[in-house]
Amino acid sequence: MLYVILLSMLSLKEKDRPVVRKLLCAGCCVRCVLRFCCVGISSAYRRSYQDIHKELLAFVIEENSPSDDVKTDEPPNKRIRVEEDCVTPAETETETDSDICPVCLGVLQDFCDSTFAKQVSDAVKKQQYEFDSLVLTVSLPAQLSVREHSCWLHVKKEVREKSMCLGKDDVIQVKDAFKWAVQGKIGQELGAAVLANSPCEVSVGFVHPETEEDCHFLANTCPGCFKPTKNKASIFTRMAVVKALEKISDEKFSKHYPCPPKKPNTGCTALDTTCLHTSVFIAGRYNKFSRELPQTPWVIDGERRMDGSVEELIAAPLLSSFRADGFNFSSSGREDVDVRTLGNGRPFALELLNPHRSKFNRTEIKQLQETINQSSDKISVRYLQIVTREATSRMKEGEEEKTKTYSALIWTQKAIEDTDLEFLGNIKDLKIAQKTPLRVLHRRPLAVRQRLIHSMSAVYLDTHHFTLKLCTQAGTYIKEFVHGDFGRTKPNLCDLMKTEADILELDVESVDIDWPPAIPD
Repeated sequence: MLYVILLSMLSLKEKDRPVVRKLLCAGCCVRCVLRFCCVGISSAYRRSYQDIHKELLAFVIEENSPSDDVKTDEPPNKRIRVEEDCVTPAETETETDSDICPVCLGVLQDFCDSTFAKQVSDAVKKQQYEFDSLVLTVSLPAQLSVREHSCWLHVKKEVREKSMCLGKDDVIQVKDAFKWAVQGKIGQELGAAVLANSPCEVSVGFVHPETEEDCHFLANTCPGCFKPTKNKASIFTRMAVVKALEKISDEKFSKHYPCPPKKPNTGCTALDTTCLHTSVFIAGRYNKFSRELPQTPWVIDGERRMDGSVEELIAAPLLSSFRADGFNFSSSGREDVDVRTLGNGRPFALELLNPHRSKFNRTEIKQLQETINQSSDKISVRYLQIVTREATSRMKEGEEEKTKTYSALIWTQKAIEDTDLEFLGNIKDLKIAQKTPLRVLHRRPLAVRQRLIHSMSAVYLDTHHFTLKLCTQAGTYIKEFVHGDFGRTKPNLCDLMKTEADILELDVESVDIDWPPAIPD
């Protein structure tokens, strides 16, 4: 009866008995034994180390126990003693240094209990994240893959002799076994659901300096798998090691590495627990009322030229409220520092990096909008809202096919009359060719861009000034269209009016992109 119960509780089968025995004799921990027996029931790994060990021991000893129908001259005490030569019961939940598993290097021994779960949760709490779910990610030393492969070859030989098969992909991964054992405890400590996908990621990692050279022989046997990369300190990444193990033959592996792997003197060390929340995206439209405010910080030759910027005025209250580590700002086009943006404003999106708080209701977002608007008279925002990453791409879709409307104050060298401006209203869809303006050539590639001036109209002011209204294709350089940029824009307003002309003031009146959705006041 006890034997049947053990099989049921640990999901072990009769065919697993020689595998269990072989692994225990190799010094593997009990959770690694379950992994190589392909036990895929998570509850088995959540049980205490001591309980699993006792049941595995009883399971193995049951192998040579005589049935009621079989007689034996071997004393029972001797039989048990022979079995226990390979499987000494664990005294405590955590193994001693001399009993460190040669496969998981202690990860499934020393870090699957409530003590480690509390250590992780305390580290998360110190970082003051607000969340109701999390995903646990695990980083393991690359050499675990080598040791896993070694143990698999060791077991494969046993099962082959009994006409059985053990595929490497059938073995439960260390990461999965670790998560099954500990993530529920971490979630309970934090009062959060542990899911396969969550915007909040809690990461734990392990290192094992003693065995770092385990992978080095692979660089000689499979040199093509190991190439230096700019962002990696070592060529022995987990992916490179796994790739090499897929290529190397069993015979060559066994020639260079022991099967089963040797026991280490020390166990893995846990790295600091880290948290990372996926970005939150805030969208809206902004107006800029100042002619002395750049859209982004204005830095020339390493020196900042003006205090403040549109993006900083918008971002500051949001960074504080979301407790984010940083931000990325983008918008539908940009205006020069001396250009105002009026009307309905310019669409923008702000990516808040690693926010420690991510959930705000509509009332709270509206209050943030008011905070931004009250912080400065140089800008204002409207339609502030949380959007998805995918939604921000709509701001850029077909950007150059959209239209923008401008109002410009124009000066002419030649004296003009009201009638001199009438012809401008008759011009429709004027095609112009613009070489990259001289003023932006230091940051944009030299190219000739074809643009359309959809329509124009003029309001006479005096003999040398008028207001020009333009509706253009997005991406048109308005200043260069007016003064010609030394002939780099053709045709230009100077050509059309047959006089020197320049632009004194420019305002963006509208950016005709229907994004983000309008929010009623």
